[in-house]
This record gives sequence, structure tokens and C-alpha cells, in this order.
Amino acid sequence: MRHFAILLVAMTALAQPPKLKLWSLQPVEKPPLPALTASRNPIDAFLAVEHTAKGLTPNGPADKLTLLRRVAFDLTGLPPSPAEQDAFVADTAPGAYERLVERLLTNEQHGVRWARHWLDVLRYADLDGIDGSVMPAAPGIYRWRDWMIHALNRDMPYDQFVSAQILGNRHGGRAQLTVFGTRNRPEANPADQFALGFLARSALNGGDRTQEVAMNAVETISTAFMGMTVGCAKCHDHRFDPIKQTDYYAMKAIFDPLVVRRVDLATPEEIYAHGEALDSYQRAKEPIEREIAALTARYHEKLYEERVAMLPPEVREIVRKPENKRTIAEQKIADDYFPVLRIDPPKIKEIMPKAEIARYDELLKQQNALRRPAALPAHWVVEEDSARRGQPSYVLTSGDPARPEKDKPVKPGFPFQPADWDFRDGLREGFVSWLTAKENPLFARVAVNRIWQWHFGEGLQKNPSDFGLLGGRPSHPKLLDYLAASFVENNYSMRWLHRLIVTSEAYRRSSLPSEANARTDPSNTYLWRFRLRRLEAEPLWDAILMSAGDLDLTVGGKSFQLVNPDKKQSIFLPKEGTFAAGTNRRGAYMTRGFIPSTEVMAHFLQSFDVDDGRTPCPVRTETITAPQTLFTMNDKLVEQASAQLAARAGKEPDLASAIRRAYRETLGRPPSSVELDRALSFTDNDPARLKAVTWLLYNLDEFLFVK
Repeated sequence: MRHFAILLVAMTALAQPPKLKLWSLQPVEKPPLPALTASRNPIDAFLAVEHTAKGLTPNGPADKLTLLRRVAFDLTGLPPSPAEQDAFVADTAPGAYERLVERLLTNEQHGVRWARHWLDVLRYADLDGIDGSVMPAAPGIYRWRDWMIHALNRDMPYDQFVSAQILGNRHGGRAQLTVFGTRNRPEANPADQFALGFLARSALNGGDRTQEVAMNAVETISTAFMGMTVGCAKCHDHRFDPIKQTDYYAMKAIFDPLVVRRVDLATPEEIYAHGEALDSYQRAKEPIEREIAALTARYHEKLYEERVAMLPPEVREIVRKPENKRTIAEQKIADDYFPVLRIDPPKIKEIMPKAEIARYDELLKQQNALRRPAALPAHWVVEEDSARRGQPSYVLTSGDPARPEKDKPVKPGFPFQPADWDFRDGLREGFVSWLTAKENPLFARVAVNRIWQWHFGEGLQKNPSDFGLLGGRPSHPKLLDYLAASFVENNYSMRWLHRLIVTSEAYRRSSLPSEANARTDPSNTYLWRFRLRRLEAEPLWDAILMSAGDLDLTVGGKSFQLVNPDKKQSIFLPKEGTFAAGTNRRGAYMTRGFIPSTEVMAHFLQSFDVDDGRTPCPVRTETITAPQTLFTMNDKLVEQASAQLAARAGKEPDLASAIRRAYRETLGRPPSSVELDRALSFTDNDPARLKAVTWLLYNLDEFLFVK
């Protein structure tokens, strides 16, 4: 009995969230620079202290071409061309590297590269949903990506970058009192409405019956911008961090009034023309559909009744009930069973007499020949619904909005909310003013750590989306706080932070191993060398196409789709016009997402560890697997690129020059004398064998990795 009592006390203690004073919730205080080094870069000053204390001897700088390839992939996601290699090697004047960094940071491809990082964290997907219900924002969601690319290219301050994605073009600041005694908001940037794709992307149906917008807002915003796993408090108080279940639902209440709304971007003339085309389409379609319905009615009804009869009695009752008589919960059940009850043409033909099949096939052919006019350009935003704003919010331990716990109402709020917080400008506005405040200890720390991780492969705080108890502590707390405080002082300029990081000695070091250093610091926590990193999927795709001379560098626009769904799968996809036609765009524009019965993402993306966007991806996995090798060995893309690169290199005056060109296009360096001799021996003075050399280069580890 005594042992049971002890166990009960222990279990009770575990069940209670501990009262913690987390390091991440303490104010950011800018530490003084260490005086142990003459380094001009504060990053190196802090790291030098650790090197001295641990007896580590950091590597020297990487050679110029290695560094060029590293920083080019890092800042733009693209390999340096032979011309860029020549220019950088030839520039021996002081500040050559700094000038290179500036060119890369101001290159329009920089935004494409870094938008991909942020979109991973913020759950970007071109398609998401269930069979028969794809997210409404799908046709225009790419405009959110375009907005982000442009925001990063113009170095939009990070606090505004975050505010715009939560508030859209309402993020300009508090309403100001005019000389006439009225309150007006600062003029908004109309383009910032596209940033609301972040929130609109979550709705899986027009009515957002399952409140996906509010729930995903809480869970994504808290991990992405606060570094806190507030989502863990959805069903119970957080087991480890000082976040209660009521905190989760209070934060959800901020977003509960939001509804998704379509915004048309067409001119009046385009709208009129589209209306006329739509009328013509409907007039042509109606007689065909009437004849199909008359021909198939009895067979459709027979199959439908057979399927309904197989359902559980309670479900059968719901599906037979008129839709306007169903409760919200019943409608959800009916929607869930829709794929089971749907009757496709092949099933009807199975029970149709042969004499009628020919006519049925002809009608289907006529129906399929008709093309609905392409939808007008539009995108989806969120806005507060006045009716929803007045409704109370409750705890939902089950997670089901149809089962609120009405004895547990919650008021809008958020974790760590100061007493008497001001929401007079609006719920989201009140929350964002706290989130982005300079005094918020989480905001700058989380951002700086995330950007550091994307540069070095690992954050100063190893778990970039969890600054709670289980996330651990930062390896270099003083450096993290110095950077966070400096980030705020520099007006949240992400370009400033990129520049500081990539011009540090720590970033420019070689990646060569050191047995002595590895004994002391095997995981390279103290950055005595640069980490060897495998190319992510998108830069790999870009590098293959760019070396082949076939990469379209146009910035912005719709995603392209590599998957060709069959007829059964295509019924779950948006209509024609959702995706771009060309497939030689940058990998950042490749379609990603998930629908249960439909293949959405290319096998290439899945093989190289790209998530589908259903959950935030703070850190890309870096695996080395057989499917990756099979891709570089056998895929049609690599075969075509090998031939195209061989043709480009073959224009050089001799075979040796052609081989040098192929090396520089793929590996960013010329071949060594040994490599050149081997390649020449292999080709045996036969230009037709150059394609085998280019294929081999695509299959080298050096092509796949950045050192």
C-alpha cells in the first residue's frame, strides 16, 4: 500500500506542469564582446573563447572555389557559373569576398532560396485536404510564396515579415488620431494581403467547419515565431513547459473569428468576358448532362442504394436525411462517407446493358470534350466575421469543435500574456504587438537561431522550434543573446544577419577533419570546421538543370507538377490552370502537398527528404538512401542533363577543354591533373563518350555535397 501511495504521488507530480523559469523566457541582455581575440566579427570573438577553453585549433579558411560554391548555394540555392568562378578567383583586391556576398544577397534568386526555408516552417503546400475536399486556397496559394520572395528580396524587417502573415495589409501599426478627431490606420501595402495565404492555407473547406485555421494558427505560430510547443497543450496542460490547456484555447480564441474569403484579381472587362464564356459552357453542357442523367438514373440509384444498405444503421439514417436538416456533426459524418457512396462511370457501365453502353460512352466523350473556362485569377485571405467574433470560445479536449465543453469558456489571450493586455485594436493586432515587441525574449532569439541553423546545419539551440524544457539549452548562450540583441538594434534586418554570419571566420573555414579536434569535440559543437552538408532537393534539382543550360530562372508564378495522375486520381485535383506547364523551373516551384487517394508530390522530392507541408518542418532530414542513388543513376532528368551538358562542353576547342568545362559546371572547380588524365583515357579521344563523363560527374559525392 505504501509503495502504491509513493507511485501515486510520483505520477501526480509528473502530471502537473512544473513551475519553471526557462532560460528562453528571461530578458535578452546583450553581453560584452570577449577581449580574447582581435577578430572584427563578433561571432568569431565568442567562438574563440570556447576554442581556447577546450584546446581546439580551428581549421583555416577553405580555398576560394570551395567557399564560392558554398556561399552561392547557401544564399541563392544555385551553383556558381564558370564565369563567376573566374571572376572571383581573379579578384585579389581586399574585400573580394565581401563584395561577392553583397552580390548574392541582392540577387533576386536569394528570395527564392530563403523563401523555401521559411515556407517549410510555415506549412506551405500547393494541395492539402481529403478526397473530395481540397483546400480552397489551392489555386492562388502560390501568391503567398511570391509575396515572401519579394519581401525577402527587399529585406523586409523580420517583425513586419511576421506581422504581415498574421494581419495581412492591416499590419501597419495602431490607428492614429487625426486632426479631425478620427482614428485612421497607417496606409497599408496592398501586396501584403497575399501574406494571408499563411492562414488561409489551413482551411480544408470553404466553411472551415473543423476550425483548422484557428488550430493551425496556434500550433504553427507558436513553434515558428515563439519557439514554444503550445500545441502540446491541446488536450491537457503541457507536461513540461508552463503552458496550460486554457492557454492553448485562449490563443485559439484569437483566431476563432476568422473565415476564409476569395479575392478576385481580374479587371471588370475580364470578369464580363469570363461570364459570357461560362454561360456558353453551361448551355453546351446542360443537354448532355440531362441525357446522361436520364440514361443512368436507375443504375445510379440501384448502386447507391446497395452501398447505403451496407452502412451502419446510424450512418444510414444520416445520409438519407436532407442536408439542410443535418447537424454540423452529422454533416461531417456524411462528408466522410461521401467517397464510399460516390458512383463512378465505370461502375455504372458494369451493370448497364450492352445496348446502352455505346450511347453512354459517346455522351461521356462529348462531356469530356467541353472545357470549362479557366478560373479568373484570385487568391484566398482570412478576415474576421462579426458573427463569429461575438461567439464564445471553449476548451475542446476532444479537439472536435462540435463537442465544446461549455462549462470551460475561455477569453482570447495567449501564453505568457502580461496582465491587462490591450486588445483595443483587435485580437490579432493585440497578440502581434506582444509577439513582435522588442521586449519579447522569444521573438528575436528564435529568429536568429533559425537563420543560424540554415547557414550552419545546426542551430545554437539545437531544437529550433522548441525553446522549452525538452528543447535543451543553447550551446553558445552568450553568442545567441548577442546576435538577438544586435538583430533588434539593426531593425530586424535579415540581410544584415546573413551578411554577419557568412563573413565570419567560422563560416569560411574548411570542412576538413581533424583527429585532434574530433577527440575533444566530435560533433563540431564549437565550429572548429564547417559542416559537410548534402544538397537539399531543390538546390540539387537546380544544379542539374543549370549545369545542363536548361534552368528557367523566372521569379514567381504557379507551381509545376511532375506527377501525372490517372483519371481516378485527377477527380480529386483542382481543375486545369492550377499548375504551370513548364517543368524546368527552380525546384522551389515544384508542387508539394498531400491528398489521400492521389499522388501529389514527385518521387524526387520524397526521395530527398522534402516534407509535404501538413506539419511544420523546422529541420530537413539529411538521409543517404538507395532511392537517391537510383535517381542520379537512372532518372530521365539526369540522362537528359548528361546529354545536354556534354553538348555544351563539346563546343570547347578540344576534348581536354570540354572535360574541364564539365567539371566546372558540375563541381565548381577544374579537374586535377590526375582526374583529367583519367577522363581523357576513358574517352579515348572520342567526343561521343563525353556524355558518360558528365553522367559520372552527376553521380559523384562531390556533386551532391557542399563542403
